[in-house]
Amino acid sequence: MTRALIVIDVQESFRADPLWEAISDPKIADKVDRLVRLARRAGDLVVWVLHAEPGSGGVFDPALGHVRLQAGLERREDEEPLLHKTSHNAFTTTDLQRLLTERGVRELTLCGIRTEQCVETTARLASDLGYPVTFVVDATATQPIPHRDAPAGRTVAELLADPRTLPADEVVRRTEYALAGRFATIATVDEVEAAADLTA
Repeated sequence: MTRALIVIDVQESFRADPLWEAISDPKIADKVDRLVRLARRAGDLVVWVLHAEPGSGGVFDPALGHVRLQAGLERREDEEPLLHKTSHNAFTTTDLQRLLTERGVRELTLCGIRTEQCVETTARLASDLGYPVTFVVDATATQPIPHRDAPAGRTVAELLADPRTLPADEVVRRTEYALAGRFATIATVDEVEAAADLTA
């Protein structure tokens, strides 16, 4: 086993937040499930990562019950590790690196939510740690980003109506440009599947 699929924050917390209605891909779980099935077929390790903010009282507070995999995703409990992180990247507040080292993993495939935040941050750190990274861009999702001067507490409609808001599709495009050739190889689910078929 030399490769691992890291599934980052594809959790109900996001669906419990009003901003979910502006997510770039509301069916992201379906694409992640395809990647998971491909990884299992190839004998790759699948690692599930969830974000938690204990005591925050928000959607990432485990006490509210949303810190769980999104509907449609199923983890093989005896085979696939589940990690809980409190940082943006999947390494700093977990034992992910030790786990990968013990399993002999040398390459990583990443997917999850949000594209430019936890998934990209994990990709950058993984690259710095020496892992070749495949960033499956269409198996990530994100939301529009407000301008730095925008007031807090606005509704989704107000966020979307602000011309200074960075649209989700533009966030994804910028992430591709930032990572490609520097920190990761950009791929789609279809490309990952085609490559798997060639090596099968």
